[in-house]
Amino acid sequence: MARRFIFSSESVGEGHPDKVCDTISDAILDACLEQDRNSRVACETFAKSHTVIVG
Repeated sequence: MARRFIFSSESVGEGHPDKVCDTISDAILDACLEQDRNSRVACETFAKSHTVIVG
């Protein structure tokens, strides 16, 4: 029996807080991998009201 899937995705424009947060998280990951190729990193970045939290 064939399985049915619904594919959906979200897209945000340049400057959107989600995109800014992704860029920050990516930069942190890149810096870790630059120092240790075997790094394992979990990084979440949140932005609201002119405040950025990295955890």
